[in-house]
Amino acid sequence: MREFAYERADDAAGAVAAVLAQPDAVFLGAGTNLVDHLKLGIIAPGRLVDVSRLPFDEVTERPGGGVRIGAAVRNADLAAHPIIRARYPMLSSALLAGASAQLRNLATTGGNLLQRTRCPYFQDPTTPCNKREPGSGCSAIGGFDREHAILGASSDCIATHPSDMAVALAALDAVVRVLGANGEREIPVVDLHRLPGAEPERDTVLEHGDLITAVDVPALDWATRSTYRKVRDRASFAFALVSVAAALDIADGVVRDARIAFGGVAHKPWRARAAEDALRGTAATEQNFAAAADAELAAARPQRQNAFKIPLARNVVVATLRALTEQEAR
Repeated sequence: MREFAYERADDAAGAVAAVLAQPDAVFLGAGTNLVDHLKLGIIAPGRLVDVSRLPFDEVTERPGGGVRIGAAVRNADLAAHPIIRARYPMLSSALLAGASAQLRNLATTGGNLLQRTRCPYFQDPTTPCNKREPGSGCSAIGGFDREHAILGASSDCIATHPSDMAVALAALDAVVRVLGANGEREIPVVDLHRLPGAEPERDTVLEHGDLITAVDVPALDWATRSTYRKVRDRASFAFALVSVAAALDIADGVVRDARIAFGGVAHKPWRARAAEDALRGTAATEQNFAAAADAELAAARPQRQNAFKIPLARNVVVATLRALTEQEAR
């Protein structure tokens, strides 16, 4: 591991200034992902700026019924927060589906959003990886690709984004608050992460020195009827093969509105706009749920070993929407 300097930030502006002052400086929150990468030799920053003690560790109500989640709120605390459990059960469920209890006790909201892919080639410095070393090639293409993307991939990268929490936040139209060189700005979660294109090394639209300070989740009355379903190889501490965050607004057996996002299928949390559009105004039936899933998955392009993700994603959508419909009926 390369030697690095360490400093603890006293305030957000000072943290941003410290990172901006050094091209190879990075922020350090809980470090659950960053420290792994330091050990593996995936990254070698010259300076770590510790932001873990900045005052961003609260969940507060916003005017109109929304909530603001501080970037330093621990995943376990957020999942258990009474407002989140009552108003946004899909978010609580997504958090509880992620990692292990020990990691949830440490990992933060900001860090969870910015965690990097678990593609085995990205995490192995001995193999070519365009995400880790641009222009070196993508070892996953033609290699072990069972867990990789079926939507939005490119000829340079087929990695998937690992976060469960980010999938729920994408479905909820959450907005990330960022402090950077030019002051504060807001970025919708659906726009925070990038598809790989020709620059897979860029996970997000953030610039050097940008610090996530909070996430705002807008009010959505019918988000109380929402859930998160995750399919993985084992029941604990495994990343999604396919996951679905969904909420349904149903009246008299008709879908008035829907929110759906996929995890485990793309380089970013995948908001299923085509499926949502297909559902609005239709009867809440399994046939229509399947048709909506098919509309979204028509663009899927599987790799050699992961074509199973297409029917799996279809079935998970149908099962999730069916469960929400039954919940509404009760």
